[in-house]
Amino acid sequence: MNLFKQSAIAAVVSASMLLAGCASSGGYYGNQAPPPNQQGQQGGMSQTSKGALIGAAIGAAAGLLSGGDATERRQRALVGVGVGGLTGGAIGAYQDRQEKILRERTAGTGVDVIREGDNITLNMPSGITFAFDSANLDPNFYPVLDNVANTLREYNQTVIEVAGHTDSVGTEAYNQALSERRANAVGNYLMGKGLMRDRFIIVGAGESHPIASNETESGRAQNRRVEITLVPVRS
Repeated sequence: MNLFKQSAIAAVVSASMLLAGCASSGGYYGNQAPPPNQQGQQGGMSQTSKGALIGAAIGAAAGLLSGGDATERRQRALVGVGVGGLTGGAIGAYQDRQEKILRERTAGTGVDVIREGDNITLNMPSGITFAFDSANLDPNFYPVLDNVANTLREYNQTVIEVAGHTDSVGTEAYNQALSERRANAVGNYLMGKGLMRDRFIIVGAGESHPIASNETESGRAQNRRVEITLVPVRS
């Protein structure tokens, strides 16, 4: 638990110093800063619950992986093509409703729904999404992603950041490439379900953002993941 607390505190304190764009050579937006918790389903992370410290750290880190500037550019672009922006208290209420539905539709699937401020992060461990050392989506996970896609279609006033993460086994270069391929696989699948391409920021973080120790198998399993962070479009 000490490791989790230390990781969480470090993530929150250094959030503003995170990479502006995790140097993804893949994805849909190349090198121009692409326009992409460990809490269970019970005890939700709504505005009425603070949630676990590690959950807050994951949400904070994931929400900044692509850089605040990249997210703002996506927001402006979406407003420009007619996606209405949200203001004031409407933002929190909108995300509250979306969070509730996502929790209902992912309950029991192994996906963690994490709320950090106005952002919602879906943490998808690779054990339920990909085979070991593979970027091919497990067909058994399609129905889960279908439910996520349906929700994101209903709640279209968000930027969708898809970030791939790995453990530290293997070289940094290999893990970076694998994280990009996995993020692209998830992003491609969701876009194939009719979601607007302009909503997406897709980035690979490689092994650079662990949420647990890479010294144990259980820790490495937690680090192998894809996170989808939903950032509200502000007018």
